[in-house]
Amino acid sequence: MPGFEFTKETTEHVEQASVPAPQAPLSNGFVENGAYYNARLDPKNYLEGPLSSNPATRLRQMLARPGIVIAPGICDGISARCALEAGFTCLYQSGAATTASRLGMPDLAIATQNDFVQSAEMVCSLDPTCPVIADADTGFGGPAMVARTVTKYARAGVAGLHIEDQVQTKRCGHLMGKQVVSREEFLQRIRAAVIARDSIPGGSDFVIIGRTDSAQVLGMEEAVTRLKLAAAAGADVCFIEGVKTSELLKSTVAALAPKPVLVNVISGGLTPSFTCDEAEKYGAKIIIFSLVSCVAMVHACRAAMASLKKTGTDFSSAKGMDPKAFFEVMGLDDVVQLDAAAGAKNFELV
Repeated sequence: MPGFEFTKETTEHVEQASVPAPQAPLSNGFVENGAYYNARLDPKNYLEGPLSSNPATRLRQMLARPGIVIAPGICDGISARCALEAGFTCLYQSGAATTASRLGMPDLAIATQNDFVQSAEMVCSLDPTCPVIADADTGFGGPAMVARTVTKYARAGVAGLHIEDQVQTKRCGHLMGKQVVSREEFLQRIRAAVIARDSIPGGSDFVIIGRTDSAQVLGMEEAVTRLKLAAAAGADVCFIEGVKTSELLKSTVAALAPKPVLVNVISGGLTPSFTCDEAEKYGAKIIIFSLVSCVAMVHACRAAMASLKKTGTDFSSAKGMDPKAFFEVMGLDDVVQLDAAAGAKNFELV
């Protein structure tokens, strides 16, 4: 496969970590004791020029340039519309939020690949230029299934995904009792994701994020080692779930440099409620707020239902928002304008 280069410098941390690399040169760009490098995807190639209309390319540009990437967690079309209306330039599709919104179930490996892909396809269609980072859990199986997941996410319009090292019967990263697979099985997932991305015809800027949940199981040293290995296997971004202090975040960023680091903030979760400014000061390049929309929805919907039950009217929960105002948030004007531009008069009066 063209565009790969391997150097002694890029392989040192793989050798030190004592996990075997593939034993023979492979067409996917991995060699014995070697590390992945794709010259086309070098961050320096994304430093200049206007932001691309391709969401994956745009995400790489955002990662290569100054400033932290802020991605609020969305769970459905309504929350995505609200995030876009607020001016966010990147969105995060949380696995927990998707499972809750689509199935009404907890984040305990219940949602399927199709659940995630269908939700992502809808969200990405709302603004095809806005990068969406999507949770892909464990990749939903072995290397072949991980590769299929990457291909389907990319086709859906997703800009990047994260693959984790939990066992298949995974759980939310901020719950107790997590179990993780071996280093080598985790690396197989990352390699499969990279191979799938690099097999997309025409070349793809799709971003692969390696996530480890091992910090709560095996300690921070093992978590950092796993992400160094994931980076050598081709992960573009590193993500340790459950970084418990600002000092740990800073040391993690330093240990994984120059790879960008993602931090996940969930109120009441394992990670402190870092602000965007704090996370940037500590060196994080991406900050996601996984449950910001779905937790807000639970509070708002509970209050609305309690009010309706008590008063027999929805007047107080509506807060003056009539149907047209609601549909305007959902893109009413765009649909009306498209209809008129096509020469129709279906929605001349709405």
